[in-house]
Amino acid sequence: MVDISYPITIAAARAWFRLGDVRLRMSGLEHIPTSGGALIAINHVSFVDYVMAGFPAAERGRLTRFMAKREVFEHPIGGPVMRSFHHISVDREAGAESMAVAAQRLRDGEVVGIFPEATLSRSFLIKPLKTGAVRIAADAGVPLIPIVLFGTQRFLTKGRKMDLSRHKTVGIEVGAPIHPSGDDPVGETAALQATMEGMLDRLITDYPAEERPPGAWWVPKAYGGSAPTLEEAEAMYAEERRQRAERKAAKRSER
Repeated sequence: MVDISYPITIAAARAWFRLGDVRLRMSGLEHIPTSGGALIAINHVSFVDYVMAGFPAAERGRLTRFMAKREVFEHPIGGPVMRSFHHISVDREAGAESMAVAAQRLRDGEVVGIFPEATLSRSFLIKPLKTGAVRIAADAGVPLIPIVLFGTQRFLTKGRKMDLSRHKTVGIEVGAPIHPSGDDPVGETAALQATMEGMLDRLITDYPAEERPPGAWWVPKAYGGSAPTLEEAEAMYAEERRQRAERKAAKRSER
């Protein structure tokens, strides 16, 4: 497939990193294959995770095709951009079709990115993972590579205004490939979760102390910050879902 806008966007991101003094601390780049299909599973803490999570593959000369919810593709501006990048639309009510598309892209030798938490984590810890990542990788017969980010939430995350001020560190760890069989999706997903949690712990622990003041809103409580706990964040999500359902019901009643 022909890519025109994607390489231009990567070049723009590199310029942003340089001019904004975005300090990328990356490790494990050697785990991204230079050819052949690979599924990368990424934690989700920010609206710029697509940019940051695709950077390790870009450093290896690869483009990542991200799976993203259908609503993004329906946006009048975002939709054409996502399609020009050849990303994969996910209809949450017809997930099997999206998984089949992703598996075929992987068999075709593409790098595909998935956020197995299925939504952004307000606690900045890793939410319980869905089994889709291990099932897709097993179906396609490709390695599943975990990537964990920390620090991207400082730029733009849910409930916060964009902050593009300079001199921010972003930690990115690429884990060793996993080869799920698909025989036990729940157990293999639990192993993936444990791996990603260990990676996140390293990123937070190693984050520059001078940039991480006590009580920082973007640091999990367990690490001295003031972000919501997993339980508090889940309660916030539940309230958001309730309000969203009420708005949908109100729109239906108006028709």
